Amino acid sequence: MLALTGSTGALGGPVAHALADLRPRLLVRDPARAPQLGEQSGGVHVTPYDDAAAATAALEGVDLLFMVSAAESEHRRREHRTFVEAAARAGVRHVVYTSFSGAAADATFTLGRDHHDTEVAIRESGMDFTILRDAFYADVLPLFADASGAIRGPAGHGSVAAVARADVADAAVAVLRDPRAHLGATYTLTGPEALTLDEVADRAGAVLGRPLRYEPESVEEAYAARRAAYPDAGEWQLDAWVSTYVAIADGSCAAVTDDVRRLTGHPARTLEQALAG
Repeated sequence: MLALTGSTGALGGPVAHALADLRPRLLVRDPARAPQLGEQSGGVHVTPYDDAAAATAALEGVDLLFMVSAAESEHRRREHRTFVEAAARAGVRHVVYTSFSGAAADATFTLGRDHHDTEVAIRESGMDFTILRDAFYADVLPLFADASGAIRGPAGHGSVAAVARADVADAAVAVLRDPRAHLGATYTLTGPEALTLDEVADRAGAVLGRPLRYEPESVEEAYAARRAAYPDAGEWQLDAWVSTYVAIADGSCAAVTDDVRRLTGHPARTLEQALAG
């Protein structure tokens, strides 16, 4: 039995539809948003990551689990560990987890540290695993721009090998259709090239028909601007926002791999292809 999390989202939804013939069990927070798989559905279970009892019950009889990382929050490490422990307790044999390309205990991008913690929890659980370390999503980069079209942050002249979310979905489908071929493997999923934010702005703006530009900030300016714009944001959220750019500046996000092609059989999508849908 295959179980999928995140199926109400932009990554998990396409995966669910692509694997409908396997009759996956869908673990969701909001059943009203679950993909409609009809007779191919293996059932829908309301399963918050931090609800150990619900997760254990929903995962009974599941052999293979696709675990999409939870929404960003200051409690995500605890939520993920609760869910991983529930999966092991329920008898799940193999977890495929969507991590981050720079996941490490000391990752520049602070949320990459959360992903590292989850990887550690999975490895310590005794379950088999496959880790998909995704770069920043190319589809999301234009959303960094404000209403005036400015992408502001302390990214310097660094570059980012952003990946199309559709390529991550394709890679996940390939792994989930042949899981034994990927036992113990860690893949880093990137786009075909690393782009500076000046290049992202020029090329994304051309696709979207909207002028975009990159305006560098210092780290201090970035924190001040975001504190002023979002006075209720927690320090963890400010750290995550600012460190996104700092990780680009220090080269943490610049490496390009061929793992998308290796897994899917097709080249990684360009920025233009990612934005075209």
